[in-house]
Amino acid sequence: IMSLSLLVIIHEGGHFFFAKLFKVRVTKFYLFFNPWFSLFKFKPKNSETEYGVGWVPLGGYVQIAGMVDETQNSEDLNHPVEEWEFRAKPAWQRLLIMVGGVLMNFLLALFIYSMILFTWGDSYVALKDMTHGMEFNERAEKIGFCDGDILLSADGQPLERFNMDMLRIVTEARSVMVNRDGQEVEVFMPEISLLDIAKDDPAFVAPLIPNVVDSVVAGMPMAKAGIQAGDTLLTVNGKRVSSWNVFLDAMASLKSIAQEEGKTQADLTLVYSRGGVRDTLALTTDSLFQVGVVKSALLDYKQTNLKYGFFESFPAGITLGVNTLKGYVNDLKYVFTKEGAKSVGGFGTIGSIFPEVWDWHRFWEMTAFL
Repeated sequence: IMSLSLLVIIHEGGHFFFAKLFKVRVTKFYLFFNPWFSLFKFKPKNSETEYGVGWVPLGGYVQIAGMVDETQNSEDLNHPVEEWEFRAKPAWQRLLIMVGGVLMNFLLALFIYSMILFTWGDSYVALKDMTHGMEFNERAEKIGFCDGDILLSADGQPLERFNMDMLRIVTEARSVMVNRDGQEVEVFMPEISLLDIAKDDPAFVAPLIPNVVDSVVAGMPMAKAGIQAGDTLLTVNGKRVSSWNVFLDAMASLKSIAQEEGKTQADLTLVYSRGGVRDTLALTTDSLFQVGVVKSALLDYKQTNLKYGFFESFPAGITLGVNTLKGYVNDLKYVFTKEGAKSVGGFGTIGSIFPEVWDWHRFWEMTAFL
């Protein structure tokens, strides 16, 4: 609600700004909708505008004199045109009043992205520094990728970091170059939908995380069983664990099977290696199917950290914002497919993309994106 409130105020403020600039009368400026009654309303002395807060938090509006919109229809305009009405203004002014909201939201997004970079900088692990390479699912392996491949470029375009943009570029490419055991190998891509592979589980491609334990949580099953930091996990219930990704998949499978059987815990036999010596142990998960073993996903990789001065942040923020917009405009084509239509969410979907624990960085990223 806080994020949407900010966006609604800025959006309606865009319409309001251009209306006032061209001397068009604005009779109402509301955050949220107010059918039947308002939570708050105020009209300053000598002002033509009533400001208020409605009780339905799904948007907002400005009521502009002489304009057919959600607040008034053509029947409300059955009177001579007044000079302070929207319909009395030239076409270019009417256009600016109408697009003012979208324009202000876009400029706000660029400003927020710039301030994010100024405040927190940009930290990521470059694909070239993911020295263990990628892990691919069955679909990707059939195309020609192999676990351990390091993604280099797609149709000649360098791939810099692991994110949705990278996935988008790969799926739309004719060929992808990878580093495989020190050699550059070309993988030819079939026609494939980003929407399809985005739903793959396990993922089409993920950073390959070594199956070495970073730490264990005291009092949890792994710690009680004797697992220590530095141990390498080899098998879970007989299934070979080639990476941390596979271990997580194996644990998720155990949880699913136990829940289908009506169990609240899962038993597992674990083979691990310590200092080159293999050993086997048995343990039971807790009631949340957790074992208390921790792996920082990209801990083993060199991190790239970029810092921006105040003025440097603006061109970088504009580039980030424009690239984000271009990516999602490109993805709009999926909305017009049967599967894409099913994926379109609403207010609940917007809420789900915010973290459960308050995080200013994430809040501003999501607000800029929205």
